[in-house]
Amino acid sequence: MIHYLFYFLSFLAIFSALMVVLVKNPVHSVLYLIVTLFSIAGHYVLLNAQFLAAVHVIVYAGAIMVLFLFVLMLLNLNVETESHKSSWLKFMAVLSGGLFLLVLTASVKGSEKIHGVISGGSETGMIKTLGNTLFGEFMLPFEISSLLFLIAMVGAVMLGKKETQ
Repeated sequence: MIHYLFYFLSFLAIFSALMVVLVKNPVHSVLYLIVTLFSIAGHYVLLNAQFLAAVHVIVYAGAIMVLFLFVLMLLNLNVETESHKSSWLKFMAVLSGGLFLLVLTASVKGSEKIHGVISGGSETGMIKTLGNTLFGEFMLPFEISSLLFLIAMVGAVMLGKKETQ
């Protein structure tokens, strides 16, 4: 029975992820992304990670998707009326994306340390262990990522702001 549920959730995740890319309407694309995230949360439940599934649904399928829909409604997606952005703004966007990629690469490169922490003991899935690891050993990458997310939010506001002349 669990195998059939796994295959169904996998098919649903792959199909809805493809529809996110292939659909032309951005609102429909976000709705397909919500279906994808719920099917991934179903995989977490199958892996006996109920806390992670609940946080995944609350944070990603709930809050972030509402923000995506809000941004889509806020932005005017008409290509004809879109103003051209200055080159320094484009440069700063590329620089911020590059810094975020650098932090992600450094995090993946240091994943051998994480594997050593994860593989030990019965305290593996506990929130206390996760918090100690995140705010102890990985405090600097965590704070750099939070600053880059703040820069990305400011950039989104700058890109969405109408220019007055």
